[in-house]
Amino acid sequence: MSRTKVQAHYDEVAEVYDQRYDLRQGRLYHHHLSRIILNRLPNGGSLLDLGCGTGLFIEHYLKNGDQGVGLDISPGMVRIARLRCPESDFLVGTADILPFDDESFENVASLLAFTYLKDPDAMLRESYRILKPGGRIAVCTLGRNMMTWMVPPFYKLGEWLGYRKIGVGDFGENYYSGEEMKEMYLNAGFVDVESTRCSFAHYTLSPRIFSIAQRCEPLIEGHLPLFAFNVCVSGRKE
Repeated sequence: MSRTKVQAHYDEVAEVYDQRYDLRQGRLYHHHLSRIILNRLPNGGSLLDLGCGTGLFIEHYLKNGDQGVGLDISPGMVRIARLRCPESDFLVGTADILPFDDESFENVASLLAFTYLKDPDAMLRESYRILKPGGRIAVCTLGRNMMTWMVPPFYKLGEWLGYRKIGVGDFGENYYSGEEMKEMYLNAGFVDVESTRCSFAHYTLSPRIFSIAQRCEPLIEGHLPLFAFNVCVSGRKE
């Protein structure tokens, strides 16, 4: 996967990115995933948000009176994030080499960015390094299942047709199952690793179907997780 290509795409869409996740169905979808991550992190403490985008998740985190730092590959996204949360620090960088000292944060989070990582194992090792003992990590991303196998071919076709849409392109994303991600967490040294599938009401659905999917979401997440789009995996540093 070309990091330059991912960076260029998100620089291009930075000004309109919030139209995807901060309006109407996208806002409900993003808030749902944010709550799932927040429920897996302890209250209080400093947070590093990897792939922070325009700062939407850090904005949620700050409502608890905590401290947040964001890192993203796209300078354009970081610029918008700084405007959204001027009290927080945002940096341009990649998750496989983090510019922070050992044991700098209580929490690490990543929302909808893990699929883009060229080296997810390095990201988890670096996250372990910069977490304080007892610190926690929670990642929520599109998972590999019967509902998502068609996404990469669709995005490749969209790029070929010149369909200019946020996130649409041949970026070589990797989709993982919860078990695959759990194994990566354990290899990085994390303990108390837990995985759950979540989200059935995807923002791309028509309004009527989205409303029905929202009502079905608790049933899907609780009893039919194979139909959920996303996977959330959390762990703790001893």
